[in-house]
Amino acid sequence: MPDEVHVVGLDIAKSVFQVHGADEHGRAIVRRKLRRDDVEQFFRALPSCLVGLEACPGAHFWGRLLRSMGHEVRLIPAQYVRPYVKTNKNDAADAEAICEAVTRPTMRFVPIKEEMQQEILVIHRVREMLIRQRTQLINAIRGHLAEFGVIGPNRAHNIGLLTVLIEDETETRIPPVVRHALRYLVEQLREVKTKLARIDSDLITVARDSSACRRLMTIPGVGVVTASALVSSMRDPADFKSGRHFSAWLGLVPKQHSTGGKEQLGSISKRGNGYLRKLLIHGSRSIMRWRGRTWIWLAKLRDRRPANVAVVAIANKTARVVWALLRYGGTYGVLTRGAA
Repeated sequence: MPDEVHVVGLDIAKSVFQVHGADEHGRAIVRRKLRRDDVEQFFRALPSCLVGLEACPGAHFWGRLLRSMGHEVRLIPAQYVRPYVKTNKNDAADAEAICEAVTRPTMRFVPIKEEMQQEILVIHRVREMLIRQRTQLINAIRGHLAEFGVIGPNRAHNIGLLTVLIEDETETRIPPVVRHALRYLVEQLREVKTKLARIDSDLITVARDSSACRRLMTIPGVGVVTASALVSSMRDPADFKSGRHFSAWLGLVPKQHSTGGKEQLGSISKRGNGYLRKLLIHGSRSIMRWRGRTWIWLAKLRDRRPANVAVVAIANKTARVVWALLRYGGTYGVLTRGAA
């Protein structure tokens, strides 16, 4: 193995990985395809160097593994690697582009998540999938019954009124064949609701055992789901220079299109973690509902801005408070002004 390798670009995949190694001057030394089972052996024989990977599924696992071997690992967002790909796209070109991009002094990197963080985030992803399935089942039941003139009231919690009609053998508006088919959807809907209740119980246990989650839950609009997702998604608050950088990471700041000394700010950028942004905005809607006029700052904002703009402004404000609590400690309303 050549000792001159200083930087390695690794294009990960399911079975075949591409390696591009370069010396301190950027000259290519190693170009090689590796099977998945040979990757660990290859990097154990390689002297400690800088390894770059695209931040994609599986990247955090390989980042932790390579870091345990003594290598310096950096994850790069895929959209920042694309400008360094020359002409046609293939695995070798991607690995070379990663090797080039990881050495740029102004490049932005993705912090490597620990295994515990990913465990909690899997719970959130499963919960999101079950919520989508629940919505699909409710819509399917409503749509099929509407074909026979059976209409139920709006809102998801009113689906129970329709399930009662489906199980009522004396209901003449629903044909027997339709009733028999819809019972499968009703049974599946109940299973999904049971699983969601268990997942919510698991998240409550996670939040109870985490002091950071308990402190975040003192913020208005932040509950168990939002607090656990925020703590699991953020590796270290010190990765962000300020609360505004954290808010920008969530895509809650205006998008810029400025030139010639003229600043033009548009709508929010919607970059970064869309799941966290959605949770914060939903929490902001609850604040709008319960503190719409009692919170003076919010009341003045509502007088001059539309409701949705006010919701995003509250989410932006909440994100900055979240960063301050995680960075400096304390709870909502107790954090010292000097520390903030």
